[in-house]
This record gives sequence, C-alpha cells and structure tokens, in this order.
Amino acid sequence: MTKQKIVITGGPSTGKTTVIDYLDSIGEVCLHEISRAVTLKAQEEGITQLFLENPTLFSQRLLDGRIKQFHEATDIKHSRIFLDRGIPDVIAYMNYSNTNNPDNFLEACATHRYDYVFLLPPWKEIHVTDNERYEDFEQAQKIHECLEKTYTELGYACIEVPFGTIEERSTFILEQLD
Repeated sequence: MTKQKIVITGGPSTGKTTVIDYLDSIGEVCLHEISRAVTLKAQEEGITQLFLENPTLFSQRLLDGRIKQFHEATDIKHSRIFLDRGIPDVIAYMNYSNTNNPDNFLEACATHRYDYVFLLPPWKEIHVTDNERYEDFEQAQKIHECLEKTYTELGYACIEVPFGTIEERSTFILEQLD
C-alpha cells in the first residue's frame, strides 16, 4: 500500500486546525499540531513565551516532536495521513524570527519528505489571538510568506487552499488527492 503523508500548513488563524479537525471527524487519519503542547510545557517550566525567549530551544522541541510524528505516520496502517504542520514549518518560523537554522534542521527536512503540502492563506476575518497565538494579522501574513518560501525552497509545490466553509476547503483538499 502506498502511503501519502499530507501536510496542512499555514500561518496563525488560517483555519488549518479546523480543517484538520473536520477531516478527522469524517474518518481521515490526522496527526494534530504540537506547538501548543510545547508552549504549555514551557509555561509550566516558568517560560512565558518560549518561542520569543529562546527560539532555538522552542524550535528544537518542535523539530523533535514533528520527527516523532513523521515516524508515527509511517507506522499507521492507512493509505493517507494528514499532519497539522510539517518539519519545514520549524525552519519557516526560525526564518520568520531571523534565527539561524542548525544543520540538523535542514537534514531533517531532507530525510523526512511529505507527499503533498496544502497551504492555507492568511484570513483576516477569522484572525484571533490568545495565550499561545500572539501574532497580529500583519505578522501572520509574514509567517505565511516564510512558510511558502521555505517549502518551495525545499522542493515542494504548495497547493493553496481557497477560502470557504470547512466543508468546501476539505473537499478541495480531498479532490486534489483523488
């Protein structure tokens, strides 16, 4: 059986996690975002905003978690697995914060390849901030640009998901795979 590893990515407040949750609810196999868990664990350790205070440590924790997810996806007995963000997201966010990418980050991207990348664009009407999502809309747009550039430079052809209802966006994604 050929297994497809499919990344759904985008900046803050693009509807990415909502699409993943919907795909999960209709029976698709999905692995969920880990950055909130990393952020909450750091807060338990007394670090208010790990990404801002120590972007390299935050990124290393994300990289480790996303590599673990990649291997988990490999082990799942299903023809396609959706991932809420991929390993290249770590590099994109480091680029956004003007942090140097250690060589092992690029090596991880080279050795852990995805089959499809769906990129959700910034969507002002649904943009919100909270304790873990602190970026304003302008920052979200810059993150989107970094994501698109990083995935493209790593050899991926990003498929942009148009605005629409959750069902429309999910149908668009599924139709691209069929």
